[in-house]
Amino acid sequence: MTKAFDIIQAPIITEKTMGLKENFNKYTFKVAKSANKIEIKNAIEEIFKVKVLSVNTINVLPKRARVGQHVGWKPAYKKAIVELAKDNKIDAFEI
Repeated sequence: MTKAFDIIQAPIITEKTMGLKENFNKYTFKVAKSANKIEIKNAIEEIFKVKVLSVNTINVLPKRARVGQHVGWKPAYKKAIVELAKDNKIDAFEI
């Protein structure tokens, strides 16, 4: 495995991210917490062979979760919203 696959962990597929994909050509990924915008851009370009215009990153805080009387925490993670050039697209998001 290359370093690019260590940076990009998984796509985030929700109704909101599908709207971003269709309307603005933006894709959302769960990324390594230590990755910066330049590393994320290079990893996306290497894996999917596309041209990245911009990268926005968000640190998602842990959430409290309950199952019955037991209380715990969902893990924190970092997500990246990646805007691609006009004619580029990522087929991995097609379900």
